[in-house]
Amino acid sequence: MTSLDLTTAPGRPPVARLTCSVEELAEHRPAVDRAVAEHGAVLLRGLALPDEAAAAAAASAVTSRLMAEYEPFAPRTELRPGLYSSTEWPPDQPMCMHHELSYARTVPSRMVFACLTAPAEGGAVALADGAAVLRDLPAALVARFERHGWELRRSHNGPVGVDWQTAFGTTSRAELERYCAANGIGLRWGANGVLRTSRVRPAVLRHPGTGERVWFNQIAFLNEWTTDPAVRDYLEFEFGPDGLPFNTLCGDGGSLGRAEVDLINEVYEAHTVREPWCSGDVLVVDNLRTAHSRDPYQGERRIAVALADPWTVGADADADAGPGADAGPGPATGVSRS
Repeated sequence: MTSLDLTTAPGRPPVARLTCSVEELAEHRPAVDRAVAEHGAVLLRGLALPDEAAAAAAASAVTSRLMAEYEPFAPRTELRPGLYSSTEWPPDQPMCMHHELSYARTVPSRMVFACLTAPAEGGAVALADGAAVLRDLPAALVARFERHGWELRRSHNGPVGVDWQTAFGTTSRAELERYCAANGIGLRWGANGVLRTSRVRPAVLRHPGTGERVWFNQIAFLNEWTTDPAVRDYLEFEFGPDGLPFNTLCGDGGSLGRAEVDLINEVYEAHTVREPWCSGDVLVVDNLRTAHSRDPYQGERRIAVALADPWTVGADADADAGPGADAGPGPATGVSRS
């Protein structure tokens, strides 16, 4: 049975050095799966990734099914079917911890980050164990969000974020409205065609593989208090307090204070591990268990990203990958507004 020679150290994810080609990587899939199951992520080092085609092949070798991204919170470019650029985010600004698409009904259970060009400085994809984060958050805060879930409000209206046509992959209002109705997303149209949406999702899930309870959401990342203060002030001045591109609340409609958001981010930081990129690295992440972020960086940074192996929150069946597909049954939120 093939195994990986893992190097582990405090503050770092497990790193496995490989001598195989990308074409041979699939032979290591069982060992990669075992490492991800044990550690929540593994960094594969030593591969040659000369181009996007090689990155796509590597992603396919360590996943079962690539999926299209939908409802992104910021722009990214599709490089090849199932392979995307990293999210367009200011290089001098950190991207806070989150589980990819945790506000959606169907989420990638696995993510792959392939480094085509390592930055001169910084830019690591940092990781945090969602089960450990949950254990260290205050019990009262967890109980509140576990009972009510978390609410994401989005406004597709300005220079930050993406327009609704890009987010939902359609230019048809009727198709958009059908998708939102099928996926538990409330919407309203404002002046000049501005779309505002809201949805409530679970803040805690039980991992389908391990049975562990995991803090699984983007409560802190997409909250107004995590937004750069100057940017937040400008957006509120231009579009009003309800015009922020995204904001989060408790699922009962209660707002979060700065102290609560800061506390969540501090607990994430206490459990954060990171490894500087080397060109050719492939980072395989269990998105259900492990949150990720991005450090600020300098120099050119080319990271190809694949979302894979879709999993429906609260169910065992697969679901749609966007408004152009069969919407299937409505979302299973498992939360209450009472």
